[in-house]
Amino acid sequence: MDSAAGLTAAGLKGLHAAAERHVGDDRVPGLVALVARGGQVHVEALGRLTVGGPAVARDSIFRIASTTKPITAAVTLAVAAEGLIGLDEPVDRLLPELAGRRVLRAMDGPLEDTVPTARAITVRDLLTFTFGFGMVGEMFASPTPWPVVAATQELRLATIGPPDPPVPPDPDTHDRRGEAVVRPARGLADGGAPRG
Repeated sequence: MDSAAGLTAAGLKGLHAAAERHVGDDRVPGLVALVARGGQVHVEALGRLTVGGPAVARDSIFRIASTTKPITAAVTLAVAAEGLIGLDEPVDRLLPELAGRRVLRAMDGPLEDTVPTARAITVRDLLTFTFGFGMVGEMFASPTPWPVVAATQELRLATIGPPDPPVPPDPDTHDRRGEAVVRPARGLADGGAPRG
């Protein structure tokens, strides 16, 4: 095989060996590695989705949590550098489902008591990677859980701790549990400040 035009057998063997060294019960249970050169694409699927779980496949869905944030930010900034989007541009054109947001009238108020945001959500706002509602100590110290906290717990939208649910959803499932809380609680009305 011409190494200038594609992948080599030695290179693929090296990729496999390097990836395999990182798979194990005391490391990552499994991984998918992809390399492409020219018109060739090679994929390695090694290990298991969870310790003792099903084998990793090429199309396995992984929980990569905060690792997605720097990747998303880099791509967004590259697109902005190309002049295709502006950082202070409202995202309504790009993400119409985020247009016309409403926020809680009061952070401890009922989820149905909302008002329109003071301004549109911008690309820059999304790059802050906040969950969508502000957090203040009183939210968790209140003797009676605030409705937004109760809904977050009921919908298992834990942002701290192990993944919940503990296993990834099947590939045909789109997790939309957060919409019930984020939609009414979006905290961007005052530039991210909680409403009170």
